Amino acid sequence: MKNLAVSRRYAKALILIGQEDGQAEQYNEELGAVVGLFDTQDGFELALTNPLYNKNDRKKVLQAVLVATDLSAIMKSFLVLLFDKGRIGFLREIASYYKDLADELKGVVKASVISATELSSDAIEKIKEALSKKAGKTIVLNVEQDPSLIGGVVTKIGDLVLDGSVKTQLINMRETLKKGESV
Repeated sequence: MKNLAVSRRYAKALILIGQEDGQAEQYNEELGAVVGLFDTQDGFELALTNPLYNKNDRKKVLQAVLVATDLSAIMKSFLVLLFDKGRIGFLREIASYYKDLADELKGVVKASVISATELSSDAIEKIKEALSKKAGKTIVLNVEQDPSLIGGVVTKIGDLVLDGSVKTQLINMRETLKKGESV
């Protein structure tokens, strides 16, 4: 839980800087590029995070890589700060939170729809349009399938959950009947 809070804090700090200087989207791309470097260069992330290596040597590796990149001065400073504070290992989570914050700035919201059966592309578009109208923002929709729902859909937008599944309706009906109330 602490890792999540730390990652959020650094992502929020960087997005505030990005808003201030108008470079929020550039920083998003640069964070993605550094995470991509971690993914493609075997041992790079380990060389920066492994405490068995001398801290000064690890910092020299980071600085050598930063010199060879075309990252902005703010991003280079941010990465050095993360390293100095012992938080470079949280970079993936920071980048993920930052991406969500940058999307929010652009008016893009992530939503998910879980259905019991496969939805047609027409149904997905209608759901996307309805959610976009409701939220007043552009929706990026993730569609999943879960046969245990029996029927219907469960829609999630941020913290809001709209559960129209048959499974939930049956559970609610059972609880109502247990209490002896009329349906």
